[in-house]
Amino acid sequence: MTVRALVTGGAGFIGSHLADALVARGDDVVILDSLAPDAHADAPDYAVRSRRFFHGDVRDPATLRAALTGGVDVVFHEAALVGLGRGDADRSRFLDVNVEGTRQVLRALAPLRPRPRVVLASSMALYGEGAYRCESCSASREGIRTKAQLESGDWDPRCPACGSPLRPQAVPESHAWRPGTAYAHSKADQEREAFVLASSLGIPLVALRYHNVYGPRMPRNTPYAGVASLLKSRILSGRPPVVHEDGRQLRDFIHVKDVVAANLLAAEAPEEAVRGQPFNVGSGKPVTILDLANVLVQEIAPDQTPELRGSYRPGDARHVFGSIEKIQQALGFQPRIGFQDGFRSFAHDPMRTAVEGLPLP
Repeated sequence: MTVRALVTGGAGFIGSHLADALVARGDDVVILDSLAPDAHADAPDYAVRSRRFFHGDVRDPATLRAALTGGVDVVFHEAALVGLGRGDADRSRFLDVNVEGTRQVLRALAPLRPRPRVVLASSMALYGEGAYRCESCSASREGIRTKAQLESGDWDPRCPACGSPLRPQAVPESHAWRPGTAYAHSKADQEREAFVLASSLGIPLVALRYHNVYGPRMPRNTPYAGVASLLKSRILSGRPPVVHEDGRQLRDFIHVKDVVAANLLAAEAPEEAVRGQPFNVGSGKPVTILDLANVLVQEIAPDQTPELRGSYRPGDARHVFGSIEKIQQALGFQPRIGFQDGFRSFAHDPMRTAVEGLPLP
């Protein structure tokens, strides 16, 4: 059966791959994207090929009504301002695009009958710091690091009771939220608001908390990119990738093709399995940032060496990686692209055109 789908942010990194997969299986796909200049130097060819494309902003009710003409079965809400941005300068913009944009999407869906399912692109960033356990005290602890600790280069969170280093654990969906950046706060507010509003409007909504997604079409040379893109961009510019702290920070990197698979499963699952539910979307196998930098260097510029400055960024988590047991059990999700194969390929994958005027981080 042909599915009618709206993909907001469908010209972007994840959204474009999702739209490709939907078109490939014969679905009726509508893309809505603002083509924001700090994300796109120009309209990519894949954004308008074989699809109905609307150039506009999800915060504009008239644009949403036009894109929804004829109704849809499912909305993949990928449109968002992502990344670290430029600090406080982007705080209000993160909230406006990510929170208000989501409100407008849900309000536009309210008059439709039947109401479509919404698959919301949420983020692991809302967790902030990861989960930890003290092996000496056998107790779960928060991995909070003080400014004095960071400035002394003592990177690992310590148990407040006995002072022992804490052991990182996989984060379940029930983990407390401690967002540490403007982007993370906006994604926490987005998910919270989305569930409340969707429930009041009778819209079935599921949230996918993406971990660190990578793959072809990642943006290059922009403060709104992820860590994999930033490291690769520096290597391509002839400069060594900069790794903060000691490089041993643990993250979960998942290939965009696996993220697309998770979206399709969330859209097709029985409503009782997903409605009102958040799911971590990751590989389930954490790796260090230094491991990532080393793979990229080996593939692109073997004469380079990652640069360890002993620096840190306020708000960064030491370790954060998710448990994927819930999505595996509920939806049958199984990541298929491993770290080594995925990043060796990513080292040579095409990236989105660099945006003029933005400095390389």
